[in-house]
Amino acid sequence: MRARHPNLLLVIVDDLSSCQMGCYGSRYYETPHLDSFAGQGIRFDRAYATGPVCSPARAGIYTGRHPARLHLTNYIPGTVPANPRLITPDWQKGLPVSEHTLGDVFKAHGYETAHIGKWHLGKDYHYRPHRPMDPESHGFDEVFVTKKPKPHFDPEDDAHNVQELTDRTIAFLRRPRDKPFLCVLAHNTIHRPEMAPSAYLKHFENKPSREKEWIHPTQAAMVAELDDSFGRLMEALDRSDLREDTVVVFTSDHGAFADSEARKPWRGAKSDLYEGGLRVPFLMRWPGGLDGGRVLTEAVSLADLFPTLADMTGASLPKVELDGRNLFPALSGGRENNGPEAFFWHYPHYHHTGLGPCGSILRGRHKLIEWFEGSMGNSTEVSAFELFDLEEDPWEENDLAGEYPELVESLSAALRDWRRRVGAQEMTPNPDFDEAADGQASEPPPGDRIRAT
Repeated sequence: MRARHPNLLLVIVDDLSSCQMGCYGSRYYETPHLDSFAGQGIRFDRAYATGPVCSPARAGIYTGRHPARLHLTNYIPGTVPANPRLITPDWQKGLPVSEHTLGDVFKAHGYETAHIGKWHLGKDYHYRPHRPMDPESHGFDEVFVTKKPKPHFDPEDDAHNVQELTDRTIAFLRRPRDKPFLCVLAHNTIHRPEMAPSAYLKHFENKPSREKEWIHPTQAAMVAELDDSFGRLMEALDRSDLREDTVVVFTSDHGAFADSEARKPWRGAKSDLYEGGLRVPFLMRWPGGLDGGRVLTEAVSLADLFPTLADMTGASLPKVELDGRNLFPALSGGRENNGPEAFFWHYPHYHHTGLGPCGSILRGRHKLIEWFEGSMGNSTEVSAFELFDLEEDPWEENDLAGEYPELVESLSAALRDWRRRVGAQEMTPNPDFDEAADGQASEPPPGDRIRAT
């Protein structure tokens, strides 16, 4: 008999791809605690972020609504080139208080709510308690906000707050209470600046790898530290009387920071719409309500988490159009959960890592990427479309756009129609663009490299 109002513990990591975990097949990265957790619960083999960078991806998780619908499509505050071929729309910088979040829904449902760690949905990085668009205005009663470290911070001194955030979450779990809780633990790691304690780093610097492995010793060391902290968190939960009645979810906002042109094992990285930028880990465990030890291969979106958790707890959904779908009936052994006709992404921005503005549709086995400089900006250097068959070519190495023009037209029409239906903001040609001049790429924000190494 499942708990009527189970507790909810949501762990969100920054910039972590599922291919950086042992339970998803990596032999280089080491995640024994997460692998054990995956074996006890449900592992979603093919989970997609709602956006390729932090703020829009998190907005999709917290609201169940697509970033394009919210007009929150870039990381806050974002950067803009001095001389772009296309003009970026005036997008929403911050999650409006009018949007209903997980915090709002579960607070109204009688839950104690806490948000511990990274937020990145306020108007800027400078969190202030109870400021509109910061966590308190979105239903979170207890709030502790952190940001990424400065490049000069000491990696031996918990620079990314991994231990502090874990300790605070454990303390929250151990607190006496008379009602269920929603607790979000949002880690800063493994976001840049990339740094890790030497004890972890030395282990990976000379570790051999296999073909198509995502090799990055510092990221691997950061993941190992994260895994140990998750192990501590689960040990504290499992030793308490909360284990059976707590739904634990582990995921990431989007894919890892790396060189987009490499295939490792997937093509792409954070800030683009290849698989490497969008595929994320998604693990769920609820001993008192769901059978564990399962792997689900159906494609899902992190926007699905919002309606799924609401159904698990009996919470009322807001009377707005959601883009996520409820997975609980399928997870609990009921009726089959038919997937959506297609998945969509919209990124009308220039990111400092080098790839251009783009949109994408995934329908069945085929994925189309539209590069806006080619389709809207008449660029002769950028193809308007790329088409991939993900069943035959999950690495997106073989562009089929030239071979199947009718399929490209069908998918591109569906993508345009979706943008119209959700009110997505479109880019427009820049009348002052100078192709011979510099300034066509965005500068990185402080502390970020322009490209991965």
